Amino acid sequence: MQRLIIERLGHKGDGIALDPTIGQIFVPGVLPGEEVDGIVEGGIMAAPKIVTPSDQRVKAPCRHSKSCGGCQLQHAHDDFASNWKTDVVRRALVAQGLETDIRPCITSAPQTRRRASFSAKRTKKGALAGFHKKGSDVVIAVPDCQLVSPAIAASLPLVEELAVLGASRKGEISVLVTESLSGLDVSVTGGKPVDTPLREALGGLARKYNLARVTWDDEALTRLPPIQRFGTADVTPPPGAFLQATPDGEAALLSSVREALGPVKYVADLFAGCGTFALPLAQDSRVHAVEGDKAMTAALDHGWRNAQGLKQITHEARDLFRNPLLPDELDKFDGIVIDPPRAGAEAQVEQLARCKIPRIAFVSCNPVTFARDAARLVANGYRLNWVQVVDQFRWSTHVELAAEFEYTRK
Repeated sequence: MQRLIIERLGHKGDGIALDPTIGQIFVPGVLPGEEVDGIVEGGIMAAPKIVTPSDQRVKAPCRHSKSCGGCQLQHAHDDFASNWKTDVVRRALVAQGLETDIRPCITSAPQTRRRASFSAKRTKKGALAGFHKKGSDVVIAVPDCQLVSPAIAASLPLVEELAVLGASRKGEISVLVTESLSGLDVSVTGGKPVDTPLREALGGLARKYNLARVTWDDEALTRLPPIQRFGTADVTPPPGAFLQATPDGEAALLSSVREALGPVKYVADLFAGCGTFALPLAQDSRVHAVEGDKAMTAALDHGWRNAQGLKQITHEARDLFRNPLLPDELDKFDGIVIDPPRAGAEAQVEQLARCKIPRIAFVSCNPVTFARDAARLVANGYRLNWVQVVDQFRWSTHVELAAEFEYTRK
């Protein structure tokens, strides 16, 4: 048995203690300043006993918190979690030699996640659906999950029925459930190949649970178009398409993007998805939307063409990692929105750094790659005016942000 004092949290939410012999020891489920007892094996104290709790420790709101791997910070006070995520962003910027105004974190409320990826497997008595146990591939049921919306939480019986229909006894299926304005949009991967009996059974489930759409691998059965509304436009995304995790989180990011751009006439939306930003921005500005997935650009275009009162949106399907927009293409815009995946946008930022675009609104889900890309822009005449931290993934270690860059070099 060994007693440790937790120094800080690592980027995955585990506590870090320092031992003069071993070095860093990782301790799950703890907070800075806490004293803990436990057995250390391989640099990990797997089951710590809290001897001196932090004043930031709270009772976890979900009864599954100790076993479910979906959340990492339910034992922490909301203020601590917000401040910790803000500090994650600050440390990433400092590592690149950057400082700016970091605004207080905007956190989504419990039970507002409108999308969840459940795991499910067949059992002798039927099926089991939920999330993976912490550090394991074991599936545990989460019948009253405090993270997802009530409609998503209520879909677990459906997920179990899907496993009975199409999961093997040795494997598991992944079921992505998304709320839409016309019903749940369900996408299944990892199951058996589609055949006529399975198609008929899926149709029955779609009717039973009033699903808008159910997709099995690449085959979709649509009862009603699963509508997502971006601004005043209704969009039917392709199955599994990217969607911001909560409505409030999306609204916070959009508000930040609008502020960062200011009044602009012509905007390029890079990594545009299905139009999360492009369609609302088209209420006031012309927009050119660029996205690597043709199905997403088609959905965006259809939404724009059927909306009223929007300015022109042009679009192209283009891999911005391999084929970024070049300065002669970028210079015609007076504002840029860029929302890359976790890897960041190194190639595209390299081209942006060669331009003199007045304003860039940068959205990121990875503070480390954002800081790398931000440093490149700042080194080439842009000023990082502020960063807004946004927490759509409550109780997790995931951090999102939006930022404003202004070109200042004359």
